Amino acid sequence: MTQEYPTYRRSLSARNVVATSHPLASQAGLRMLLNGGNAIDAALAAAIALTVLEPTSNGIGSDAFAIVWDGKELHGLNASGRSPAGWTPERFAGLDQMPRRGWDSVTVPGAVSAWVALSARFGKLEFATLFGPAIEYARDGYAVTPIIATSWQRAATLLADEPGFAEAFMPGGRAPRAGELFQSAAMAETLSEIADSGGEAFYRGSLAKKMVEFSSRHGGAMSMEDLDSHRPNWCGTIAKEWNGFDIHEIPPNGQGIAALMALGILEEIGAFQELDPDGVQGIHVQVEAMKLAFADLHEYVADPGHMSVAPKDLLDRDYLRQRASMIDMATASEFRYGTPSKAGTVYLTAADSSGAMVSFIQSNYMGFGSGIVVPQTGISLQNRGCGFRSTPGHANSVGPRKRPFHTIIPCFAMKNGRPVMSFGVMGGPMQAQGHLQMCVRVLMHGQTPQAASDAPRWQVMDDGSLTVEDSMSPEVVRGLSDLGHRVVVDPGYANQSFGGAQLILRTQNGYLAGSDHRKDGMAVGF
Repeated sequence: MTQEYPTYRRSLSARNVVATSHPLASQAGLRMLLNGGNAIDAALAAAIALTVLEPTSNGIGSDAFAIVWDGKELHGLNASGRSPAGWTPERFAGLDQMPRRGWDSVTVPGAVSAWVALSARFGKLEFATLFGPAIEYARDGYAVTPIIATSWQRAATLLADEPGFAEAFMPGGRAPRAGELFQSAAMAETLSEIADSGGEAFYRGSLAKKMVEFSSRHGGAMSMEDLDSHRPNWCGTIAKEWNGFDIHEIPPNGQGIAALMALGILEEIGAFQELDPDGVQGIHVQVEAMKLAFADLHEYVADPGHMSVAPKDLLDRDYLRQRASMIDMATASEFRYGTPSKAGTVYLTAADSSGAMVSFIQSNYMGFGSGIVVPQTGISLQNRGCGFRSTPGHANSVGPRKRPFHTIIPCFAMKNGRPVMSFGVMGGPMQAQGHLQMCVRVLMHGQTPQAASDAPRWQVMDDGSLTVEDSMSPEVVRGLSDLGHRVVVDPGYANQSFGGAQLILRTQNGYLAGSDHRKDGMAVGF
């Protein structure tokens, strides 16, 4: 299938590629490649730069995950942080839901540890070199791009009163407008400290002390011990064979398993491959598979040490076949979780001519995360703690030194032991659904990375409704409504509700890359 969709972009073909959601971040990665670095160096330089260039989606206080093909082997890294030791269930007793802002939403930030671990294991360039572009952008300033400016304005109206936010991100008392220069001497200094100390300043040194002091001043529970005890872990990947490919995700505590479950359910539906991915039946079946996967995801997935069901049980083919049998081709359904047998984000990707490929994601979660910014540092802190549940007894209930359920997930496709595609779709609960849609379009129907990214998207919402982009055919929208889906047409651009994809597909002569038109970014290469 060679379907193309209205866009001003085309897939990029090159032997060395970086694709991110911001042009300057893509160029930061490209600078590393031109300087003799590899795909890992490029990905890290881009990720570090994005904390400055796209602070609406990530920051120095983010969490991160990565999947790396080093030319011989696939590796998975979980650098999400745990809750403070002081986060006992009693601290949150009586709450209907976890706080979304403030210190009681902040778990230990893990992105810096991801930068350190990936550089130490796979990088060619000196760690400090990776920070050059980001420090330059922070110190000298950059022109804010249009989509980020819109998100920045929206966040400023919500977070202006959060501790440290206005000082760091509202110069002159307001959010910067598109085209205006934004500078942050504080971020430049903080990034320099992290670079020079190999990350030690952030978890055990001067920056850690500043975070803990600010937490204590505002009633938070973060301690030096919480920061010092943080370690990222090489967790490997979980995989599902699908349509001749092996699709790899990071294991729980993330939602990547939902994409694998949904793909496995689709494989049990006869003749799915023959359904048009832009047609009513093709979309209907994908939506129903995703709803089934989400029902299990929200019941069972948590910090793996607290799950009552193993990932392999949720991916068991007999169980997925049973779940697939519940799909009615003629009508939309509501699903509960099954009973298996027991046994706000930036995504980027890079690949180089040696064969190395990186799928990387980092996030502050909801725009600017917790809203907390540590004074004189530019460290904006994620609000991943709101991924916990405040009610006791659930696998994902809040507790001390525990990783919350995470939405951010990188993805990777392999075939016959060789890499095929590194990709991701940023955007909260859109991510697993985006992975499913990219797999169906590229790996089943042969669409180019850019075409797959440009195609109209759909998203199952928490209330069971189906939101679709306004670029979807009106006839298809009517057809989905006729099947009983509660369809809401959303332009998406106003709130970026359909996320942003970056994809790199390995080809015989190098790579083919696509970058989402819903973001300000681009794919670059040589």
